[in-house]
Amino acid sequence: MKILVINGSPKGKASNTYKLTCAFLEGMKLEAEEEKDIVQVEEIQVNQLELKPCRGCFACWNKTPGKCCIQDDMQEVIAKILWTDIVIWSFPLYYYTVPGGLKTLIDRQLPMELPFMAEREDGVGSGSHPSRYDMSGKRTVLISTCGFYTAEGNYDGIYSLFDHMCGKNQYTSIFCGQGELFRVPEVSARTGEYLEYVRRAGWEYAKGGISEKVWDGLNRLLYPKELFERMADASWGISKEDGTKESDALIFTRQMAALYRKESYPGRERVLEMYYTDIDERYQIVLGKEGSRVLADGFETFTTRIETPVTLWRSIGAGEIRGDEALMKQLYKVKGDFDLMLKWDECFGSGKSDRNDGKNHGYDTGYDIDDRKEKKTNMMNFLAPWIIFWTAVPFDGYMGAFFSLAACALLPLLFYHNKKTIYDLLSGACTAAFALALIKGAPVRAVVPLSYSAFALLWLFSCFLKIPLSAHYSMNEYGGVGALKNPLFIRTNWILTLLWGILYLVTAVCTYGIMGTNAAYLTGVINMALPAGMGIFTLWFQKWYPAFVAAGM
Repeated sequence: MKILVINGSPKGKASNTYKLTCAFLEGMKLEAEEEKDIVQVEEIQVNQLELKPCRGCFACWNKTPGKCCIQDDMQEVIAKILWTDIVIWSFPLYYYTVPGGLKTLIDRQLPMELPFMAEREDGVGSGSHPSRYDMSGKRTVLISTCGFYTAEGNYDGIYSLFDHMCGKNQYTSIFCGQGELFRVPEVSARTGEYLEYVRRAGWEYAKGGISEKVWDGLNRLLYPKELFERMADASWGISKEDGTKESDALIFTRQMAALYRKESYPGRERVLEMYYTDIDERYQIVLGKEGSRVLADGFETFTTRIETPVTLWRSIGAGEIRGDEALMKQLYKVKGDFDLMLKWDECFGSGKSDRNDGKNHGYDTGYDIDDRKEKKTNMMNFLAPWIIFWTAVPFDGYMGAFFSLAACALLPLLFYHNKKTIYDLLSGACTAAFALALIKGAPVRAVVPLSYSAFALLWLFSCFLKIPLSAHYSMNEYGGVGALKNPLFIRTNWILTLLWGILYLVTAVCTYGIMGTNAAYLTGVINMALPAGMGIFTLWFQKWYPAFVAAGM
């Protein structure tokens, strides 16, 4: 398979469109590797060519048929077009058509046509010229980005041009609006997601055709119209009110404010204050029901204040360093309400669920670009067998054991809706084992305290692992599996897991003592009170501890 890329951007390989083209090529190459096909790729960077405008002398038609009288790089371009199986035209939209240099190259293709008049079978135009060469079997792909929020309605000139050049419906086009975002690191999560669709498109195109699901992804807006236009306006660095030049930090703050998702409005207005310590500049973003606004003066009382070097915050926004890691290293501080930080992605994210990691997947088996909802863990799956066991057994050891076994047997039904963890499986296995011990005649006073000890050991043992037990469940409230990469989240859960383990060791000792008294039947009720109190403490600690660390204390 021979592929020719004609990059018509004046920016060359720094072009936003070229990023899409490279992703498309990656997909094609992957398919070729799977099929053991040999891929040859040639690239033409139009901005590096010596190309003079067509003179309109028609010497290539009558004096030197098939050969232009101008001696420059066009002869090599034509030779490569004739050599290739697939031509990928890569270009940004310039004033509703192709950039000037690329238009010159297109004009200079005249030697590839014969001078004789011919009628078109596809109904395009009112006449044409036949090709000098056999171009049958060659395929054409157009890849382009534009600066509008959508490509729709802005490519009429391009369609008309390539309908004449290639024939109506005889080429594949990937046109993407909001093209300038592909150079903005702060939105790389969203643009990276789009590039995955482009890779998939290249893979499917090489196999024979792009699927409807991938086309849906390619035609989906990167960001809603209003949000994109706010980001675009902020990027110019001049005030909309008086046209004055704004500082880089203010521009950056406006772009961050443009990413605010008003759907995250919690019912009260919040004021996020950004104090850039390295340049001593302060700005506020007011987050309201109808959107956000930036204050450069006339400041209000902040609800959350971030004290950070602007260079660091840019690095965090660009994904060069994780914000939670920087926070743990005390590279920036947060004062006031820390809840905004815990819900940062909800407030300033793209609104998309976590997809893939942007790496190469085996598209035939492992590629994941659909919108299916992943199952979540549920701590009740872990707790339910123990709660039933501890509640039922103190009243009647024998019947309580049978009741517990029945509950364990039904436990797999819960996994239909939830993602199971190793602790869910161990929970069911342990309680079933203790229930069987009771049925076989083991004393209740020995088995119940041992069950509390076993439960405690599950918590304590997980403290020696990379991810403590509670993190497997509480991550659902903090962005899903991504939270497991957050060192502050892991440390918070490590402390809580340790405390829960200690609590249940104490409970085991207390239970053994209570069950030797006349209040033995109240063991389950009494032992529910301690976890209830610990639960209240957990809810408080989950908010207090991260805020404590963020404040630099």
